[in-house]
Amino acid sequence: MPNFFKLKTITEMNILIIHNRYQFAGGEDAVVQAEAELLKSYGHDVSVLEVDNDSIIGVWGKAKAAFSAIYSFSSRNLVSNAIAQHNIEVVHIHNFFPLLSPSIYDACRDAVVPVVQTLHNYRLGCPKAMLFREGRVCEDCIGKALPLPGVIHGCYRGSRVESAVVASMLAVHRFRQTWQERVDGYIALTQFQKDKLVQAGLPSEKIYIKPNFVFTPDTIAKTSYDGDYALFVGRLSEEKGVATLIDAYKQGSLSIPLKIVGDGPLNDVLQQQVQTLGLENMITFLGQQNKSVVLNLMRNAQFLVFPSIWYEGFPLTIAEAFACGLPVIAAKLGSMAEIVENGVTGLHFEAGNSVDLAAKIRWTTTHAEAMIAMRKYAHSMYQTRYTPEANYHLLIEIYQQVINKNMSKLASISFSKSSLQSIHSN
Repeated sequence: MPNFFKLKTITEMNILIIHNRYQFAGGEDAVVQAEAELLKSYGHDVSVLEVDNDSIIGVWGKAKAAFSAIYSFSSRNLVSNAIAQHNIEVVHIHNFFPLLSPSIYDACRDAVVPVVQTLHNYRLGCPKAMLFREGRVCEDCIGKALPLPGVIHGCYRGSRVESAVVASMLAVHRFRQTWQERVDGYIALTQFQKDKLVQAGLPSEKIYIKPNFVFTPDTIAKTSYDGDYALFVGRLSEEKGVATLIDAYKQGSLSIPLKIVGDGPLNDVLQQQVQTLGLENMITFLGQQNKSVVLNLMRNAQFLVFPSIWYEGFPLTIAEAFACGLPVIAAKLGSMAEIVENGVTGLHFEAGNSVDLAAKIRWTTTHAEAMIAMRKYAHSMYQTRYTPEANYHLLIEIYQQVINKNMSKLASISFSKSSLQSIHSN
């Protein structure tokens, strides 16, 4: 058998990372950058191919993006050229929507290069990518060949036309078996997310679980119990559940002040609500802050509140909290319930239930020793699961497996062809 088909132990690789950036940078963009830096730090040759949604301007731009979302020949050629130019051994796709399209999988297949795709959200089972509609969890499109409910409700950007484009993309590539045949390995961020996407039709045997990680070189976890405030860090939008958190303070008898870090479409509404309730002395809005300020706030807080009312993917904020030795009070819902262990690294409360959340906040103020233990466990969880080193070894093992499977498949094809040629020659 030629050396080309021998299974290999990976040391240094040529890796192509592909990502369609969002108009408003978020956690996913940060993960892409962090993984690229991590791989480079271990000596791999990493090429990053990114496109930006800022190029979608005007009616013509939107129309072009709509066609590109389903299949883009120019993106296919772009990826083909990048693979050839950099002698790529594995392609890691983070987001192809909307400008790149699933056509890029075909480019990888033509070049006989294995593909790994990180599932940052629920896009392959939901036009909105969130499994969330009208203030509640929604699974109406899960497993459907044509996600028609998402079109009827205009789930993508509130537009039935744009939702129809996304639904068409999902339906076309489900029919083509793109998700089943053209991706060698998926990365789900939690077991919960994997289970949901298997329900959506992705092949379970191809889905690996690898959480996100955070670089926190200057973090020194605090195990003392001297925090005098609760902390929320995140986007001020409906799905993040900030309204539930403010309503918990409305219940009364909460003695610990709350600091809210972040910005978003509900910023003015939430601040007005706090003023109307007369809670300005208890709840402070700090706006958007840089990473060093956020980490310092985490190191000195008593706990982080994470009240999201959607499933979430893998919130970097929780991993950052653990790195700082900060327990998390999280909604018992989706990935959050899996990442935060109740009574160990934080507390659970019923999602959307402000009375239950208020009760859990009160509990923290009367259980100092338990909170100290949770700080230690939270930091231990970070060291075990969410460091760059731990994440690198998980990622490289996934690359190893998909490359070796791809080579085994090529070897099998080569052997079959040789056998046929031998039979014909005889």
